[in-house]
Amino acid sequence: MDDPPNPGWLERVRALLLREPGDREQLIALLHSAFERNLFDSDALSMIEGVIQVSEMQARDIMVPRSQMSVIDISETPDKFIPQVIETAHSRFPVTENDKNNVIGILLAKDLLRFYAGEEEFDVRDMLRPVVFIPESKRLNVLLKDFRSNRNHIAIVVDEYGGVAGLVTIEDVLEQIVGEIEDEHDFDEAEDNIVQDSNGHYRVKAVTEIADFNERLGAELSDVEYDTMGGLVLHEFGRLPKRGESVAVGAFLFTVLRADSRRLYTLLVEKNSGGAEQ
Repeated sequence: MDDPPNPGWLERVRALLLREPGDREQLIALLHSAFERNLFDSDALSMIEGVIQVSEMQARDIMVPRSQMSVIDISETPDKFIPQVIETAHSRFPVTENDKNNVIGILLAKDLLRFYAGEEEFDVRDMLRPVVFIPESKRLNVLLKDFRSNRNHIAIVVDEYGGVAGLVTIEDVLEQIVGEIEDEHDFDEAEDNIVQDSNGHYRVKAVTEIADFNERLGAELSDVEYDTMGGLVLHEFGRLPKRGESVAVGAFLFTVLRADSRRLYTLLVEKNSGGAEQ
């Protein structure tokens, strides 16, 4: 009589979980044990951990801070704000009136095609989509469910006083599960690791060699302990920082532009007038 076929990995994981872990730490330990037994690969383990983590995170943990938001003022004409749309390459923009605390709608970049088509009655206000406001405390698993059910891709995060604290997109939430999601416009795809923007600041990939950074910016940062700018910045924070957080290193101020729950991707670098080289 032939031996019964080997159970699939789902059945083996299910059998492993019958040990009934008592808390999150025990569950994670069981998952790692399953990984070590080759029941699934590292990518699957990473995504499962991401799903568990998302259920415990809030909008404030991953939002783009208000100071980093790319917004459009309703009083500006298209010819003034379109260069910003092209430079950032975002697909959706919060539209404000008077200040960033007064978000009146969301403009889809694709709707600007009507402007290029030469519509005589083109009015940005008529193009606006409804804006969704959420509290900073909104859990990401609930937010993801709302995004899917409402077919919405962006939400404005407000603080306890009703002021705008930042924004979060469905991509931001999904990145906590599957890691960084890139597209053809991402700086991470560019060949150059260091790019200067119109403000004189620099966008620097975290994988940039410290030696290359020093040569490009005339810096003297030490590369004895760390090889990359990401490693140096992580050391200065002492933890994995969130997007929008900043730290001064020598004569430079580093702000995290892109990061997920696992690694840094892109840094904004500007000269720190009060600092000194290390």
